[in-house]
Amino acid sequence: MILFPAIDIVGGKAVRLYKGDYNQMTVYSDHPEEIALDFKNCGATHIHIVDLEGARDGGTPNLDTVLAIKKQSGLFCEIGGGIRNMEVVDRYLSAGIDRVILGTAAIEDEEFLKKAVLKYGERIAVGADIREGFIAVKGWLERSQVTVDEFFENMQKLGVKTIICTDINRDGVMAGTNLDLYRTMSRRYNVDITASGGVSTMDDIRALKDMDMYGAIIGKAYYTGAIDLKEAVEAVK
Repeated sequence: MILFPAIDIVGGKAVRLYKGDYNQMTVYSDHPEEIALDFKNCGATHIHIVDLEGARDGGTPNLDTVLAIKKQSGLFCEIGGGIRNMEVVDRYLSAGIDRVILGTAAIEDEEFLKKAVLKYGERIAVGADIREGFIAVKGWLERSQVTVDEFFENMQKLGVKTIICTDINRDGVMAGTNLDLYRTMSRRYNVDITASGGVSTMDDIRALKDMDMYGAIIGKAYYTGAIDLKEAVEAVK
């Protein structure tokens, strides 16, 4: 299992939201690239980055910060947030980012998703942000009418290889991750699933590893010290 310690960005700073609420934001660092270097020093090989302003407004408002994280760390970097057209996909991937994650666009613009997968293959991932059994869009601010199963079935059909699956109600609240959800999805669909949201203890990490989950994202638990990243990296080897 691959661990993806996470950096969420607003205004060039590393932050965390509570349940995706932009009004409940904690700033952890003015220099996200320094956090990326700590990830590397702890043995991490991958980083999960989210441009929260991009997720809310579209575009690449924190592109310079994202590229600084990649350059300083040299690690595999995937980025999500505001990737809604091929221009943005091309911009990130041509600049050296390893994988982009489509969220809202995967729901609202299937033709764009098809083009992206056709052009870049496994460098395209999709985010399944789940609120009460449905997929949320627009930076988690709106709930679509697409159910989780409808979404996964369609992504598999379109050739999407990797899905980042987030239970929004577990995100940032340190209440444990939704093991039942990930177990069900991984058995039902032939895609690589990265578990996100509420991964807050070593027990969560071990349980996900025992499920043969492709990946797990560590967010708030790293910043609060609830999970020792070096210990977590060793545990999944």
